[in-house]
Order: sequence, then structure tokens, then C-alpha cells
Amino acid sequence: MLSQEQKQFYDDNGYLLVENAVSADELATLRGIAYDFIEKSRSVTESNDVYDLDEGHSAANPRLTRIKLPHRQHPYFWELLKSSQLTEILNDLLGPDTMLQTSKLNTKAPGGGAAVEWHQDWAFYPHTNDSMLAFGLMLEDVDEANGPLMVIPGSHKGPILSHMADGVFCGAVDPDDPAFQLDKAVTLTGKAGDMSVHHARTLHGSAPNRSDHSRLILFYECHAADAWPLMGAASYIHSLSQQLLWQDLNERLVTGRLSMTPRLERVPVTIPLPPAPDASSIFKSQASGGAKSAFADETAS
Repeated sequence: MLSQEQKQFYDDNGYLLVENAVSADELATLRGIAYDFIEKSRSVTESNDVYDLDEGHSAANPRLTRIKLPHRQHPYFWELLKSSQLTEILNDLLGPDTMLQTSKLNTKAPGGGAAVEWHQDWAFYPHTNDSMLAFGLMLEDVDEANGPLMVIPGSHKGPILSHMADGVFCGAVDPDDPAFQLDKAVTLTGKAGDMSVHHARTLHGSAPNRSDHSRLILFYECHAADAWPLMGAASYIHSLSQQLLWQDLNERLVTGRLSMTPRLERVPVTIPLPPAPDASSIFKSQASGGAKSAFADETAS
């Protein structure tokens, strides 16, 4: 699926933009399901196992930050990852044996949908190796105004910056950190059906949605089957029995086979502890953990 030039670009820069990653029919199905979930959120009054509500959410004006774990909420999200062009791209970048780490459908509402402060996914869940990435499939056109994903090229080969504030893991880097080179940031815009890819160690963030149109992006975070999570990272799997863990691993296998032999590599690791007072989502971690915003000027505008 990917050309050698695309794979080399990803290796060098830690990100990639893939145009027309899904067909028109697949996109239409995804959008229909997503908007059906948003419609059903009108009756929801507080965040739950399906929805993270944004400020100002109401029955008359549904505003969400996220639909949680969409691959568990509707089978089509899982089917798409398992058998589509996305599957081919996943194998091109991670090899034949791949697993889903998690999924989320970020739904930035118009007129101020929440920002995601700059961070590295790896800081949340270090593994035995860093063959890990995230797909960001655009379900609506993404432009400069509606809070596009931004990345810092090459940062996946650099250090893992501190994601701590006042002694707790806040899930965001300090914008005043001299190692945070915001001037190198690249903005990833595209049409509905396009997809961004970023390495788990790539610094990235997204500003509030200040436009009059939604920004829906379906994220799949995946890893090679021989990348095993380290104890102390934010993951439900640490509470599972062996039997339940085995079941869970099989349920998250995307392609190939499970690996019971973790691949150990010399990767930078800091365990994300102690957690923020509310670590139920990245939005809550960043807010309750006292993360300093890199988007303060935009939030105030």
C-alpha cells in the first residue's frame, strides 16, 4: 500500500499523511455511525463509559470531546481496522503481527472544542519497544481553523520530555521546556477520508476548534505484537487475571499472531506516576494535573 518513499518519510519524520485512506462508501458508513452516536448523546448529562462530554453539552446542543473505544461501541470500527487499506498500512509500518492498543473518536465541536495539549503518547504507556503508532482518520475536512493535529518532525528520535506538573503526571509537556521546539511544528490538514499517522514518541497536540464546523477524527493506536506494556503505565490490563489477559490479547489482535516473547530494546522510559487526581482521560489528566497550556492565547481569544 505505502510506497518506499512514504515509509522512509515516516521513519525519518515520525509522521505521515495518507490521502484517501478509506473508500467513499467506508467514509459514509463511518460518518453515519459517528453522527448517530452524537445524536444519542443528547440524553446524556455526564461523561460515562461511552462519552466524554465537553463544556456546554446539552440536549439542544450536543458537545463532545470524545466517543470512547469506538471499536467496542460498534463492530464496524473494528472491521475497518481488520480488513481495509488501513490494515495494509499498519502492516507496512509495523510488520505482520499487530495489535490494537486503544481507539477513540475525538469530536471537537465548533466554537471552542477542547484543545489537546502537546504530549507524546509514549509517555502514557511505555512498552518494551517503541514499534507503536497512531492512525488519525479524518471523518470531516480538517483545516487550520478547526483544531488540526500538529506534530514536530523528528521528535520521535529525541528524548521523552517531562509530562509532570507539581509532582504529578499531567499528560502534557511544559511549553516553556527548552527542548520543546514549537517553531518546528507542522500542521496536518486534509480532506475527509485522509489519514495522519504518527509515531508513539512524536510530539503532537491540537488547538481548540474555533471554526463553525466539526472536527471528527477516528484514532487507532496500535503496536507490534512483541511490544509489551510496562507495569505502572495507565492501562486496565494490569488488573486482569492471566485468563482474562489472554482473552483480552486475542480480542485486540489485528493481524498475524500474538507474541509471548517481548522484544526488549533500549528505549527511554519514565513511568507515568503518580497520576493526576482525575486520570480518566487525557483531557481530565491535563486539566486536573495542572498542565500549562501551549494554546493559552487561542483559548483566551
